[in-house]
Amino acid sequence: MLVLNCSIKLQILEKMLRWSFPESLKVYGAVMNINRGNPFRQEVVVDSWPDFKAVITRPQRENVVDDLDHYTNAHAVFYKELQAYKELLENTNTINWGQIFQIQGLQDGICEVSRSLALSKQVDVKTSSFWMVTYSDPDTLPDVRCRMDPNLTVACLDISHASLLNETWSRGGNPRCQQYLANLICCFPSVCVLDDKGSPISWSLTDQFATMIHGYTLPEHRRKGYSRLVTTTLAKKLHSRGFPAQGNVLETNLPSITLLKSMNAQFLPCSFFRMIHTPFHFLAKPHL
Repeated sequence: MLVLNCSIKLQILEKMLRWSFPESLKVYGAVMNINRGNPFRQEVVVDSWPDFKAVITRPQRENVVDDLDHYTNAHAVFYKELQAYKELLENTNTINWGQIFQIQGLQDGICEVSRSLALSKQVDVKTSSFWMVTYSDPDTLPDVRCRMDPNLTVACLDISHASLLNETWSRGGNPRCQQYLANLICCFPSVCVLDDKGSPISWSLTDQFATMIHGYTLPEHRRKGYSRLVTTTLAKKLHSRGFPAQGNVLETNLPSITLLKSMNAQFLPCSFFRMIHTPFHFLAKPHL
């Protein structure tokens, strides 16, 4: 196991990951953020260098002070050889199996490895899968702001909005998530539509893997084109900074799927997997 902390090697890794799209997209987004100031304090672990067979991005160890915070304690994975990834994941210097943590990736094998290791590690694994989408050229998407109510404003999210985002996110509703969302707002691009009182009515933001997440419009403001406006604006913002415009959607979320198809989003052949690993001794705690 090697922690890749040389800036030149990290830049080389970023270029190498492009050769393995789309499976490497999650790791690629994290590495891009690391190479551009590392605002979320992440680092890269590889099995070997330069001929790596597995790579994991993870939060810097000193950045994970809460054993229950799987939002911050999230890892992105890409492998060329599944066995190399399994050996890397088994290594306790790579992953702290005593904490609740999350693994994200676009390869089926990461689920297989987590399940095979979980019982021996006395860890529960919950897996979610999504369709992964990208916008190959967001600049071709039409600007729909001209149709917007003049009393509304397109802006970036503010840290004061974190509470509302936490309350409306399917993965939220707790203090850890609210702090995580506040950190994302401070670190990465976001877009929202504000009403005439300055309150968000529609929004999306970007996570530490350069993925657009939590696209949401308040129920009373739906079917007015705000989701399209927010998604288009954020995709263009990411593209202008050299980042891939990528996101994911639940396979059962038909309204969002219809919207994405109307925007000519590309649905990737590989699914996006998110696995939350919880040590057995945490499962009985009511505050999780």
